[in-house]
Amino acid sequence: MKDDLYINETREEFDVVVVGSGVTGGWAAKEFTERGFKVLMIERGRVVEHRKDYPTEAKPVWTFENRTKVNNLLTEQQYKVQSTCYAWNDATKHFFGNDRDLPYSTEEGTDFWWIRGNQLGGKSLTWHRQSYRMSPYDFEANAKDGYGNDWPIRYKDLEKWYSYVEKWVGISGNADGLPQLPDSEYLPAFELNSPEKAAKQRMAEAFPDRPMIIGRAAHLSKPSRIHIEQGRMQCQARDECQKGCSLGAYFSTQSSTLPAAVKTGNLHIAPNSVVHSLIYDEAKNRVRGVKVIDAENLSTREYFGKVVFLCASTLGSTQVLLNSKSKSRPNGIANTSGVTGHYLMDHNYNARAGGRLPGWDDEYYSGRRPTGIYVPNFQYTPEKYKKHYVRGYALGGDAVRSNHMGGAHADGIGADYKESLTKPGSWHFGFYAQGETLPQFDNQVSLHESKTDKWGIPQLHFNTKWSDNEKAMMDDCAQECEAMLKAIGCEDVQSQVSYETKPFGSAIHELGTARMGKDPKESVLNGWNQSHDIPNLFVTDGASYCSSATVNPSLTFMALTVRAVDYCAKEMKQRRI
Repeated sequence: MKDDLYINETREEFDVVVVGSGVTGGWAAKEFTERGFKVLMIERGRVVEHRKDYPTEAKPVWTFENRTKVNNLLTEQQYKVQSTCYAWNDATKHFFGNDRDLPYSTEEGTDFWWIRGNQLGGKSLTWHRQSYRMSPYDFEANAKDGYGNDWPIRYKDLEKWYSYVEKWVGISGNADGLPQLPDSEYLPAFELNSPEKAAKQRMAEAFPDRPMIIGRAAHLSKPSRIHIEQGRMQCQARDECQKGCSLGAYFSTQSSTLPAAVKTGNLHIAPNSVVHSLIYDEAKNRVRGVKVIDAENLSTREYFGKVVFLCASTLGSTQVLLNSKSKSRPNGIANTSGVTGHYLMDHNYNARAGGRLPGWDDEYYSGRRPTGIYVPNFQYTPEKYKKHYVRGYALGGDAVRSNHMGGAHADGIGADYKESLTKPGSWHFGFYAQGETLPQFDNQVSLHESKTDKWGIPQLHFNTKWSDNEKAMMDDCAQECEAMLKAIGCEDVQSQVSYETKPFGSAIHELGTARMGKDPKESVLNGWNQSHDIPNLFVTDGASYCSSATVNPSLTFMALTVRAVDYCAKEMKQRRI
């Protein structure tokens, strides 16, 4: 990248300051710079350059000292929370935050897992890449059943922006024609294996309202011209994505939106810049820029812009809003509603079930497909809700055949045992839940009254717990999964519910703490992700959500961001902002 791309001190007033460089920050930078606006992207972490800074990519597992397992003492002292993430190990830990250096607190009797990736590109380097549109039913749910405030937008408002984003990102999948899961713009889907194909058919016969499809993923199964022009290449199904992918085969800021923004010549980046607060002009009722603290030497500096887009992640953006205080705004900026930090949501993954699937002894699979099967929410309207809880859940899963990895934990010794490791075992099929969480005022994140981090910024303090509704949903999900597994022919079926041990944050889908809404008295943002209080302040990450739905949220983050940029750019050109 160009030497003058990265800056430290500057008195330039930018057209737009974008805080954060993950999936939303990258999109905001791309869209504004391509429209001719001068943009400063602020990132609290280090620079990570595409291809150059993926030190463990393609490094075989046996070359690590402990085969990617991290020393238990190091894990306990520095990565106790981060190590709960599915993607965390010795080959990927450099893309995760250090718990010791990034403290936060929780209310007594509660817990929260805050997974962080503070580097250029953020968690776009480590996300799981499942990509689904929210449906018309999702945007209408709050209004229909009375839980949460009504979304100020509907599916039709995002539809063209979903298409716009999907064509650029590259989403593999099928046109499934499902009302609760709108189709996307697709690249060819990854293939179901033979047991999954059989399970799909058996599910259709036993549960016709519960379609099983291949998971839709942000992977280039067959790159189109627009992807090749980005310098990206076909996915090789290595399934080592969280190490970084020099092929650019999965979507990340580094492989896609950042190069596009850099190409315009309109982008500058301020790395290692921890945003302390927003600079606010009370007389003009505008934010003028941001105050930052150098991540390394703790010096302070200020950056100025005509518009600020907060894309720092749900919790990062909320911390900035709450810490931006003034005499007239003692509870934080853009918070006359008093709801900033409240209505925190996360998806509920706390039920799973699995069983042995007899047959297919002559079948195996090649490659490491970067997605699994998916069963969309089949309780997507009030008429379909169960009697003892509201909303519903989606299911992920797959069919896999046990191999030497599982045999390593089996009983045995000697030549016969070694010989058994050369042969595959039985097929197994499993489901896991992705349940909707209701927006509730008492699920909250706030600033701690006395504790600060090493930059002197108040730590976040969490008070969250699963409600009786979420617990009833997971109990029901476990039972339904058992029934479905038996219907597709599984034996030795077992289920598990774990909401006591997997708290809020464990799905890494934090949402809702600066929500959109029609009424400024009960929401932070309007239908364009624009602050009700301050016209030149936008928040386009997960903080803006009114409800969680059941689908993975990143694709919707992107669509909301490009829609907000389009609106903001037009308003700026008309000098209304």
